[in-house]
Order: sequence, then C-alpha cells, then structure tokens
Amino acid sequence: MKVGLFFGSFNPIHIGHMIIANIMCETTDLDKVWFVVSPQNPLKRNKNLLHEFDRIQMVEAAIADNYKLKCTDIEFRMPKPSYTVDTMTYLSEKNRDKKFVLIIGEDNLFTFDKWKNYQAILENFELYVYPRPGANQSALNENSRVKKIEAPLLNISATFIRSCVSKNQCIRYLVPDPVAKLIELKCYYKSAAKL
Repeated sequence: MKVGLFFGSFNPIHIGHMIIANIMCETTDLDKVWFVVSPQNPLKRNKNLLHEFDRIQMVEAAIADNYKLKCTDIEFRMPKPSYTVDTMTYLSEKNRDKKFVLIIGEDNLFTFDKWKNYQAILENFELYVYPRPGANQSALNENSRVKKIEAPLLNISATFIRSCVSKNQCIRYLVPDPVAKLIELKCYYKSAAKL
C-alpha cells in the first residue's frame, strides 16, 4: 500500500487541505492519505496553536466520511519539536507493508534544503508536490524523487479563518461543516484577534 503523509498543524483543517488530500488519492498512485497533525512545527513557532487534541478532533471530524483519509497523532508521542525525517523513518519502520510518500506544497519545496536531514528524506522517500500561489521555483524540481502533481491553485489560509472567527464572521465553505460546528460549539479562536 502506498500512503501519502500530509503534515501540518491544521489550525484548523480547511477545505484547501481536504481538496489536496482528495486529489492525491484520486489522481495519483496513492491508496490513502494520512494527515499527520504536528504538535509544533520547528520552522513555525506559534503560541496561538489550539491544543493538539483539539486539532486532531477537528481533522477526524473532517475526514470521517472518507475511508481513503486517515488521521494520525504519531508526532504527539515523539520528542518535540518533531521533524519530518524522524516521523517518516519511524512510520516506515513500524509499517513495513506500506510505502510512504511526503506530500508538500511548492512553497515548502523551495525551502526544503533547510529541513533537518532533507537529503535523507529525498534518498528514502518520494515527494509529491502540489502548486502554491507565488511559490518560487526550486532546484529540486529536477530531482527524480520529486513529482509535481496537478491540482487547483488554492490560497486558503488557516490564519484568515481564525481571523474571521475572532470577528464573528461566517466561515461556511472555508472549513468542512463538522469542523465549523466544533469551532462554534467549543468557541475556538474567539480570542484570536491578534492572529
């Protein structure tokens, strides 16, 4: 089985994430996509993250009706900050029956050489790269382990969604309905005026 790993803080998960995950399942050779909810991104220190269990609950609610999508809390049990290379290596060792692929946006590919042990990721895993607005071209585009995936150019940001919630603006169509219900029920991001 070939599984794409889609890392992120998902603060909150939104329709942009869902569209990319679905396209990866439907238009590539991936059998499944796993959302890897990160407790803390080493390159994005953010004091405004919702608790990791709240974020994973939102992801689980968003993907509940799609058997090709799965959520994992593996990084919650790993040393923090978590690094992609360590998580992918660990998952590969524990799941010998699966071949893992890293799903990233084109903007992240441009800074990929700043990631911890990025060479090891390239040596051991394929990268499936989706387009991002305004992304700079990367020298890694020519690497045989990097596969560009045709997908809509989406510019939906979790920052914008949190800002809308903090201003009591409707986020319908920006997040899956079950996520919108959780955000409203639990009053997430209500004090997010500074976000």
